[in-house]
Amino acid sequence: MSLRVGLVCPYSWDVPGGVRSHVADLAVTLRGRGHSVNVLAPVEEESVLPDWVTDGGRPVAVPYNGAVARLSFGVKATRRVRSWIREGDFDIVHIHEPLAPSLSVLTCWSARGPLVATWHSSHDRSRVLSAGYYVAQTAMEKLRGSIAVSEEARRTLIGHVGGDAVLIPNGVRVKDFTPESHDRQRRRELLFLGRVEEPRKGLSVLIDALPAILQQVPDLVVNVAGPGDIDDVRKDLPADVAPAVRFLGAVTDERKQELLREVQVYVAPHTGGESFGIVL
Repeated sequence: MSLRVGLVCPYSWDVPGGVRSHVADLAVTLRGRGHSVNVLAPVEEESVLPDWVTDGGRPVAVPYNGAVARLSFGVKATRRVRSWIREGDFDIVHIHEPLAPSLSVLTCWSARGPLVATWHSSHDRSRVLSAGYYVAQTAMEKLRGSIAVSEEARRTLIGHVGGDAVLIPNGVRVKDFTPESHDRQRRRELLFLGRVEEPRKGLSVLIDALPAILQQVPDLVVNVAGPGDIDDVRKDLPADVAPAVRFLGAVTDERKQELLREVQVYVAPHTGGESFGIVL
C-alpha cells in the first residue's frame, strides 16, 4: 500500500549535516518503495531543492547542540507548516528532532493524525530542553511513536524530557559510497569531511597528527571538504604540513560520494557531541 508521508527536517537543507542526510536518505528510500514523500525544511536558496522538498522559510543561525544550527521559527514559519500539512494531506508525519526550535516543534503543535518522531541529538546538559520542559510535554503528548538513533540520543530523551524510544540506528545508502573495485593502490590520499571551523568535528586533531603521518607517507595528500573560513584555517597550518593539505570547500553529495570512493582513508576525528554513526 502506498502512503503519503511527510518528513520534517529542522535544519537548513542547503547546509550539510547528519540529520539532513538522514532525512534525505530516508525520503529517497521511501520514494523508491513507491510511497509519496514530501520533506519540509528551511532553505536559503529555493532553487537548490528537489521537487520532493518544500521550502520551509529562510533559516536563522542559532547556537544549538554544540554547533551553529540554521533554523526556521516564527509566524511565517508557522504559516508554512500549516499550509504544508493542509496541502500534503499526509497519512503519517515523521518529525526529526521534534523539540528543535524550528519547523519540527511547530509541526508537533500544528499537525493532527499519526505523528512519529526521531531523536538524533545527545546532550549532557541542555538549557533549551530544561527551560522548555512543560512546552515539550504538550508536543510529546501528540506523538504515536518515538525512535532514537543511538543509545546516547535515547538517554537524552529519557533524562531531559521523559518517555522512551525504540532504538533504530541510522540507515546509510552504502552502495552510494562503495567503489567499483577494492583497489588498495588507490591514490595515497586522506579525506576529512565536516565544517572546518567547528571544534567537535576535530580537524585540529588531524592537523596535529599530520607531521607524524607525513614522516611515514611523505607524498600523502590530505583533502579537507566542508564549509567554513578556509583562509583562516590555512594560515594557521604548520609550514611542513601546508603543502600536503588541499581544501575543497563545501561539496555536493555527489562529489562527496566520489571522494569517498577515490581515497584510501577517510578520517573522522570527531571529539564529541555526535550521537550517531553515519560517519562509520
